[in-house]
Amino acid sequence: MPNQVCTGAAMMCTFGAAPSNFIATPRTVKTSYMDAGNIMDNKPIANVPPFGACTSLANPAVASATSAALGVLTPQPCVPVLPAPWAPGVGNILIENIPALDNMCKLNCAWAGVISFTSPGQTTHEIP
Repeated sequence: MPNQVCTGAAMMCTFGAAPSNFIATPRTVKTSYMDAGNIMDNKPIANVPPFGACTSLANPAVASATSAALGVLTPQPCVPVLPAPWAPGVGNILIENIPALDNMCKLNCAWAGVISFTSPGQTTHEIP
């Protein structure tokens, strides 16, 4: 079931060695008391922190290290390269005039990885 994504959402990359947590751009729109994400929150480091080590041979650092190790896959530090926004976005919910981000959205890395959400980051709060 789709849920809107906010700061703290858990992410994973298909070529990453570790999970990471999403950081929405600071804005006045909140969900679960956290900044809500939109599809343009795709900036490496600022919105999408690294996923530990990268294992994609499409990544020049991994390819070079693997070649130097005579073909033994040699993961290198993850530095995501994110050329396009999250897709598809939630077209009927706009955050600052840009489609909202939900946990069904994906983000493609230039090194062939696909980033997806494993948790939207929302929590349940009871009002006393």
